[in-house]
Amino acid sequence: MCIAYSGGVDSSLVAAIAKEQLGDKALAVTGVSPALAPYLRKEAQQQAQWMGIRHKECITEELNDPSYSQNPKDRCFACKTELHRRLKEIEEISNGYKVLDGVNHDDLSEYRPGIRAAMQANVRSPLAELNITKTSIRLISKSLGFPWWDKPAQPCLASRVPYGETITSKRLNQIAKAEEWLIKNGFTQVRVRAQGLAARIELPSKQIQVFLESLNRQKTINYFLSIGFTSVSIDLEGLISGKLNRDIDI
Repeated sequence: MCIAYSGGVDSSLVAAIAKEQLGDKALAVTGVSPALAPYLRKEAQQQAQWMGIRHKECITEELNDPSYSQNPKDRCFACKTELHRRLKEIEEISNGYKVLDGVNHDDLSEYRPGIRAAMQANVRSPLAELNITKTSIRLISKSLGFPWWDKPAQPCLASRVPYGETITSKRLNQIAKAEEWLIKNGFTQVRVRAQGLAARIELPSKQIQVFLESLNRQKTINYFLSIGFTSVSIDLEGLISGKLNRDIDI
């Protein structure tokens, strides 16, 4: 069994159960590209080691596809099509391993074009099929003793770029560096939206005042300028998942 494994709470639960039930016949595979933040790649490696599951990385090249890099509203379809093409190759050389992913029941009601790509590739989504929600996944993970049960959701870095603005490896690297710097400064749940060369920081609303009072303003500005942004601001509305999808009719 091959699990499309990002290191997130959802795919980690699927990987852990696959390992428990199948032993070494379970293989967790992480797609690696500039859209995966380096610190998240490291976390995925560490979690796989903790679970004891075999772990493989595969390089994906979605940035070479204009259907992804030009950032249309169905960008995620191109991304997942590339990922599942790579996983199909692994399936074919691994004694017919079937592919599972971590899509859950709640995901089905959100704007996620990548789910269509997974369906076309005949990927199974056991959490969705069993109507298991995001909240249930965290509770199950906590009861199983997984240290990452409350790990914040981390969509790919491309989700920080408004639709229609070109995605490049340089831009994704800027976002990764900015978010990792904020995390190291104590703000573990964060998004840095990149609109042109302007960075907009999103934090949970209850942390905005803490951010303004505790983090040195000039130090923050200097860091963001040093990695290529020309300005930095904070979103007073706070962090809201899928904010860039507001103008899309699901």
